[in-house]
Amino acid sequence: MKLTLAALVFLVAAVLPVSAQPQNPFPAVIVTAGEAVVKRAPDRAWVTVGAESRARTAPEAQRLNTDAMTAVIERIKAAGIPADAIQTPGYNLQPEFDYANGKQTLRGYVARNQVQVRVDAMAKTGDVITAVVASGATTVSGVRFDLKDRDTAEREALRLAVQDARRRADYAATGAGVAIERVIRVEEQRDMGDVIRPMRMDMAMMKAEAGQAVPLEAGEIEIRSRVTLTVAIR
Repeated sequence: MKLTLAALVFLVAAVLPVSAQPQNPFPAVIVTAGEAVVKRAPDRAWVTVGAESRARTAPEAQRLNTDAMTAVIERIKAAGIPADAIQTPGYNLQPEFDYANGKQTLRGYVARNQVQVRVDAMAKTGDVITAVVASGATTVSGVRFDLKDRDTAEREALRLAVQDARRRADYAATGAGVAIERVIRVEEQRDMGDVIRPMRMDMAMMKAEAGQAVPLEAGEIEIRSRVTLTVAIR
């Protein structure tokens, strides 16, 4: 007796036990998105300050800038900022030229130096800005706020986002008349878009130059977490 290939496959499938038959590689699933926002009052500030010096020669510009930044850093330390909270992110020395009648003429050299300052006592931030400007800083390029214990806030946001996604999956399953069997996958979507409230640095510089206290409104930091949850249903 001859059997066709189709008939042979049918017979094999019929005699195999249910457990031995191939499972559906694409189980029915529900996919939901979850989101959470954790708000915290910042307890740390970062301030970037710098000094710019010009002279006819490169060594002179460098010397003037070194003197200016030494005074600035000493004033920062005198305000109670430890040495490990002060970092130099940028320094450059370059020529400057005048252009007239198609000719380039060397005007001199400019040296620029910046330091980034970590202020762990928020109440000192305005005083630090006033002090560095009074000591010779010519730029205050930005103030940003942060959390000392950011990891804890990020973990809390992640936990809440997963809970939100699971609730949505539960609602979807109930509405569809099915039951959730297990969680297949949780994917985190990293989001670094914290709410940052920078102050107006032009106003800060004017107040600092006048010896006035610089007002700072730190507001709140919003840490967001987003996840995608995939669950199997039956």
